[in-house]
Amino acid sequence: MNKQRGIIMKKLLQISNYIYPHIGGIEQTARDITNSLFGGDVEQKVICFNEDAQDGDYICYRKETVYDTVDDVEVIRCGCIAKAASQSISLVYPRELHRVLKEYDPDIVLLHYPNPFVSSFLLPMLGDNTKFILYWHLDITKQKILGKMFHGQSMKLLRRANHVVVTSPNYITGSPYLSQFKQKCIIIPSCIRTDRLTVTPNAQRKAEQIREKYKGKTICFSVGRHVPYKGLTYLVQASKQLDDSFEILIGGKGPLTDSLKQEAKHDQKVEFLGKVSDEDLISYYLACDIFTFPSITKNEAFGIALAEGMYFSRPAVTFTIPGSGVNYVNLNGETGIECPNGDVKAFADAIRKLQSNESLRMKYGENAKKRVEQNFMFQQFKEQIGELISMV
Repeated sequence: MNKQRGIIMKKLLQISNYIYPHIGGIEQTARDITNSLFGGDVEQKVICFNEDAQDGDYICYRKETVYDTVDDVEVIRCGCIAKAASQSISLVYPRELHRVLKEYDPDIVLLHYPNPFVSSFLLPMLGDNTKFILYWHLDITKQKILGKMFHGQSMKLLRRANHVVVTSPNYITGSPYLSQFKQKCIIIPSCIRTDRLTVTPNAQRKAEQIREKYKGKTICFSVGRHVPYKGLTYLVQASKQLDDSFEILIGGKGPLTDSLKQEAKHDQKVEFLGKVSDEDLISYYLACDIFTFPSITKNEAFGIALAEGMYFSRPAVTFTIPGSGVNYVNLNGETGIECPNGDVKAFADAIRKLQSNESLRMKYGENAKKRVEQNFMFQQFKEQIGELISMV
């Protein structure tokens, strides 16, 4: 521990895959943690992989190893030589991790998982007195062979952890790993940041323009990376069962963008928006009538975009995903409608039901906003992270 002005400072090292300006759920959570603890009695550092990313003049390059700051917290970005199965590979990472553990000597190490490359050499480097928090975002489900290869690693991490953080109770019961370590698990739901969701006059104006453009139609909005687990192909298929009184707006991009456009090319209702800026995102949340979130696997552990859509009083349509937090965020028959996983007809029927029943749509929307305000805001997250660090 470090002493500053008579105050005993705990030293925390966060290990994340990436961090801002790279955008993703884990990266946002890592940044939310640093923001939650900033200015308190915790000294912080972050170590992560570097990645090609940009936000305005803030630019990062994958191959470079740099010592940086984000939100006044020191960040060590380790240059990478390749990626394998979505995992960055870095020759300098082991050396940098060893150095920061020795020189910084943290009281607490918090590892965001999955991160199998780092996990392979982290545990031997941890001192016996170092407290270890395992922030378990999701099971390795996409890569079946890798999941089996890293089974032993996952169990070692869970045994060593003093506490295991999960984002929903659903994930504890649905995970073959976490269900064995329930006594260590602490539920801290992910949060939305209202500072990036402020409704400006310009955003309101754009929302009115969107509504005018699709006047007389029920607007369904979905946003996210175009990757398999997001299930956007099921939304495109559901659209084909809807009449022309609907408009399906899909934001984001990714490896599946071209194939999704090909699948929807004869459906005039579907429009792909590409990457959506924060301000335009707010406009689409405001303009839409229904927020569609068709994710289909546990890789969608929580659903920040889902919570954001609900925050704007929009009823949600989701699939049932056993063990996923999606069905913890959106409550069937209360904040929206939950459909059998992958059932395109049921998804289309749910959209039609919300269109035809305005009072139900309004009721679910109001409940959705209340649920987010009561459970998934930054202030609640900040308090829970503070409590976690104080008890370690």
